[in-house]
Amino acid sequence: MTLNQALHLAEHKLVAANIEDASFEAEWLLCHVLQISKAGLYSNPERALRSAEVRKLQHLVWRRLHHEPMAYILECCQFYGIDFYVDGRVLIPRPETELLVEEAIQFARHDFPLGRQPAIADIGTGSGAIAVSLALALPQAVIYATDISPSALQVARTNCERHKVDGRITLLCGNLLQPLPKPVDMIVANLPYVRSCDLSTLSQEITRFEPTTALAGGEDGLGMIRCLLNQLQGRLYPGGCLLLEVGQGQAEAVRSLANNYLPQANTKSIADLGGIDRAIKVML
Repeated sequence: MTLNQALHLAEHKLVAANIEDASFEAEWLLCHVLQISKAGLYSNPERALRSAEVRKLQHLVWRRLHHEPMAYILECCQFYGIDFYVDGRVLIPRPETELLVEEAIQFARHDFPLGRQPAIADIGTGSGAIAVSLALALPQAVIYATDISPSALQVARTNCERHKVDGRITLLCGNLLQPLPKPVDMIVANLPYVRSCDLSTLSQEITRFEPTTALAGGEDGLGMIRCLLNQLQGRLYPGGCLLLEVGQGQAEAVRSLANNYLPQANTKSIADLGGIDRAIKVML
């Protein structure tokens, strides 16, 4: 089987299974199997594949036909322009979460002059995407990353080591803010916020493969956010900032919660490029 034939066969199977972006995904899978770039894919279309390469491609296509996310198959996901290792132990980082990173970087650069070391906590770090992105953008920052899942922290450690920031990020296992050794200047959290009644409506890629504990936010989707706010006392320095990602339509409810727990704080919603409120910023 030639490279060109393998590409068309993979695409045909993905199209028949109604997989979106079938052509693009077929290219990705074949590039992954052969460890070549997309340019290399088309530079030698008559190259013959070895039998082991054909078998590996068939297996990866089979996994995708069973709705396993591409990020898990390739063990790679790009977030904030950075490649991260991911597998089924962690939620796949979403593009909308990049808004949290952008806001955190702006706050740190504006409120902390050069030479001052802001302390930042990434709560529910999962793959470590937020913590690593912040460490790379803010080399002066001290960063803590917490997660209740030891297996998720293993993935986060892999990414810290891959991007050579493992000496600057302290990984802590525990429930939300509880593992933090001292107060911090900024808390960034993308916590589970899917309502219980909405879990079954998610795609098979999500419900069958991504960790439910990283998605389920309780009856109204705000259970974990309430828990974090309840733990906040004494964890954030005066003048500090809390950044929370929220689901579509949850912004006002989260702002109300934040105002109840922190009546002295200033809260505001932050919209993404589509005009959807995706984050809440709480300033003490």
